[in-house]
Amino acid sequence: MKVVHFRSAERYEPEKDWKRVSLCSQEDVSIEHFVKPPGHVSPLHEHPSAQVLVVLKGKLVARTDKHGEEVLEEGDAVYIPGNQPHTVTNPLQEASVGLDIFIPGRSFDFWLKRKQS
Repeated sequence: MKVVHFRSAERYEPEKDWKRVSLCSQEDVSIEHFVKPPGHVSPLHEHPSAQVLVVLKGKLVARTDKHGEEVLEEGDAVYIPGNQPHTVTNPLQEASVGLDIFIPGRSFDFWLKRKQS
């Protein structure tokens, strides 16, 4: 068993006010808590890991070219297959909060590495 306390977990901001916290960083699964600032749109991206995004607070819009747009409210979840290009938008004028679950796990510094390339 491995416990991660939120208050001392690894964290960073890929962009201003877009906060990410690593709750689990294992080879078989990783879980990231995030705060997405008002109006923020993640850059179009993809990763080999499948992703389940769960909205904890607020509203998010997940978009893929293949499936279009889906509006997600508190408690909703979306499954995004691996290697599926997508964006996630916070359409609200306040922060939204969610969890990203990746299977298999991905490196927590995904957004930092992406900016370097």
